[in-house]
This record gives sequence, C-alpha cells and structure tokens, in this order.
Amino acid sequence: MRTFPLGQTGIEIDPFILGGNVFGWTIDQEMSFRILDGFLAAGFHWIDTADCYFKFAPGKKGGESEEILGKWMKERKNRDRVFIATKGGVEMAPGKKGLSRAYLMEAVEASLRRLQTDYIDLYQSHEDDPDTPIEETLSAYYHLMQQGKVRVLGASNFAGNRIEESLRASREHGLPRYECLQPLYNLYDRAKYEETLAPVCRKHSLSVITYFSLAAGFLTGKYRSPQDFGKSPRGSGMVRFLNDRGFRILAALDQLAKDRQLTPAILALAWLKTRPTVTAFIASATNPEQLADLVKATTVVLDPESIDKLDEASEWRSRKMQGQSA
Repeated sequence: MRTFPLGQTGIEIDPFILGGNVFGWTIDQEMSFRILDGFLAAGFHWIDTADCYFKFAPGKKGGESEEILGKWMKERKNRDRVFIATKGGVEMAPGKKGLSRAYLMEAVEASLRRLQTDYIDLYQSHEDDPDTPIEETLSAYYHLMQQGKVRVLGASNFAGNRIEESLRASREHGLPRYECLQPLYNLYDRAKYEETLAPVCRKHSLSVITYFSLAAGFLTGKYRSPQDFGKSPRGSGMVRFLNDRGFRILAALDQLAKDRQLTPAILALAWLKTRPTVTAFIASATNPEQLADLVKATTVVLDPESIDKLDEASEWRSRKMQGQSA
C-alpha cells in the first residue's frame, strides 16, 4: 500500500482513514470493535474522530466515539500500531468551545482521558474561532506539543484566507503550523474546495484529508428518493442532493459500476484519489461489507475516460455562472 507525506513532517499517512463518526451512534461498541479490527488487519492505521461525536444525536453527550476508541486500544493493547486524529473546538457545553488557550488545554486533556492515551498523533482545530487571536491558539498548541500531548496539528472547516493567516503567524512567530486541512470534498461538493482551498493547500504543501468523502452516503446510491431517507439517521440530510446534478452524478456512477463490476462507493472514492491535491479520504463503515469496499477503493485505478465521465457529470462551474451552487 502506498502512503503519503503528512505535510512537512516526514510522517506517512494512509490513503484511507477510517471515520469514527459512527462509533457509538449508528453502530454499537461490539460492531465498532469488529470494524476497527478489520481495518487494522487490512493494513491501515489512521483513525479520525472528534470530541463532539455525537453531541448532535438524541441522547448523546459527546465523546462517545473517543471513548470507544480508547476502550478498543486498551483491550487490544495496540496504541503503538494506530495513529489517532481527533478534533476540538466545537461547542461541547455552554462556555466550552473555541480555540482559546484555556479551552484547548481543557479539551485536549478530556480527549486524552477518553482515548486512554497520553498523546494524540494529529490534533485538529475542528472549526475556526474568529474571537481568539491566531497567535494565542498556536501558542497553546506549542505548549501541548512541548508536553508531548500533541504531535502534529491540522485544521478543519477553515476558509482559505484564515489558513493563510494561520500559516503566516506560524512563520512570523516561530510557532507550529497546521500541516493538513480536513475539508468537505467529494464528487458532489466540489466548488468551495476547488475554488478557494485547493490553491492554498497546493501553495503551502498542506496534506488534504477529505471528510464526507461519500457525501454522507449519497454517493453509495442508497438514497434516491425521499422514501429512502429512513434507511439511516443521516437520511434527512439527503434532500439537498436530490436534484438534476445529483441524479446525473448517480447515473454516471451507476454506468461505470456496471461496466467495471464495482460499487458506486468504490468509484466515487477512486475519483477522489485522482485529485492532485488530495492526500487521503475519510470514510466510515457500519458493517464489514462496507469496510471491504473502502479498502478496495484504495487499489482501484480509474482510466482517463472514466475520470472524464465523472468530472463531466459533477461539473459545477457552469451552474455557478447561472447562479446555482454546487
């Protein structure tokens, strides 16, 4: 399996990072352990989670995903074989959010407790915090890295200009820099990343780790009408994809899936691998069969004709000129 550099660190990252945003929510601890065991057995090592998973779900408080990962690593005694990427900054409770020094110190300690570890391989600012000076945030990270609690920094959901400002502050003040960006990017959601973020990542050699790589499941072909929304807790969010462009993308995936004897999910992820700035994709699995598809996606190579078909079906520039978003 080919690996890729993580920013300018010299650390190697897998092309497929397992999403922990289902552990303790759409799958229980037992199935989570099965998925994690299968992922590691397949030769992969990077797992992505966040402190807020799953505060947004009914009956959840946040931290459930990290807790399951911590129990799995403790039971399997495999902390040295996995790379944990987690995130902080999203509101966990009233007054507990943001990227201030005081809150980051608290948030990182809480993640370490839940993960039952003394270090986090990749810690990411989950979203921007315009109310906190950039230098304060990076200085807090400097101290956490000096203490050995955080090894590498990343950002998620940042605008391109804010990434630029953060990198400038790192250079000017001798502070650690963000080595990667975790943006929303997939066959359907292309415009914002390609127009405003990809140039910044390319310019500064940032690794790009995509989330919602399958558009929250839409690109698997599972959701084709409102009648399908009940198939998972995420179903209600599929309404935004049910339009001419969404159906055009599914039709292209369906045809290629038939021609290549592959699933739409595999093809959608294989397309992501062809993007010149993408380092790795995050995807989650709720059963071993889905995991097998995700693993297989790392080995599939699309021919130029297939890439062109998917590019054309998901084209967004002409729609934007007509005043439509993509």
